Amino acid sequence: MFGPIEFIMAGVLVGFCVGITGVGGGSLMTPILISLFKIEPHIAIGTDLLYASISKFCGSVVHAKKLNIVWPIVLWLALGSIPASFATSWVLEHYLSQSTHYKAVLTTVLGFMLTLTGISIVFRTQIEKFFDRFRNREQANMESEQHALQHKRLYILIMGIVLGIFVTLSSVGAGAFGIMALVIMFPNLPMIRIIGSDVVHAVLLTAVAGLSHMSSGNVDFTLLMWLLVGSIPAIVVGTLISSRMPERLIRKILGITLFALGVNFMVNPIKAKPKPVETHQAVVIQQTSHSTTTV
Repeated sequence: MFGPIEFIMAGVLVGFCVGITGVGGGSLMTPILISLFKIEPHIAIGTDLLYASISKFCGSVVHAKKLNIVWPIVLWLALGSIPASFATSWVLEHYLSQSTHYKAVLTTVLGFMLTLTGISIVFRTQIEKFFDRFRNREQANMESEQHALQHKRLYILIMGIVLGIFVTLSSVGAGAFGIMALVIMFPNLPMIRIIGSDVVHAVLLTAVAGLSHMSSGNVDFTLLMWLLVGSIPAIVVGTLISSRMPERLIRKILGITLFALGVNFMVNPIKAKPKPVETHQAVVIQQTSHSTTTV
């Protein structure tokens, strides 16, 4: 059995990595809870969603004070993601939660999102260089930020819907995957404003998705408390010493690890344990036959 010390250390590890690399806690914490601590997938995902919302909140406040947030992007993302999150939670609770494929669906989606996240982390530099070509072309047109937003509202809304579904199912994607999508859509927007906008939207989405999971009983508050105790100080320390650490090397190691975990979850999804219905029925039959024989 695992206790508070192990959970605190997991929080420290994830918080430290988040502070150094900026990689979202969800993509790290959920696989650790499922693979290492053997937490049930729905409990791990629900708990991690609230963990991500709380741990990202401080970062969103900093970005807001530094005016790094493009609020129209946050608004249109939320208009798509929050209704999609509610709808996904409703389907999970009323349909999938009673299915024997419940855990398999969650872990398969988690594996898919971890694989995408790992690829985006490892090849982030190459992806940014590729879209720099489009950035240079758009600079010649001097396209304003407001003009770009007006023409891409539908794309932002669709992206929000996609994030709402997959983040609610897996707790992964609001960070690295969301940032890459915004970079593709807004190659002219400074990276710091993309990150700030994504963090604020991630706080909103993970809070809504986490509360939805909480209403279904999928949140372990004791576990959540110990994870936060370890991670919040570690995020601060990691952020302060990030300039002295080999960020690129750590990012690549994390990306490869997440990719490997994602492939493993997709190939070997966690399946629900069969309910001992037949055994119970056999006992009842034996007792009935015994009573008949005695009479």
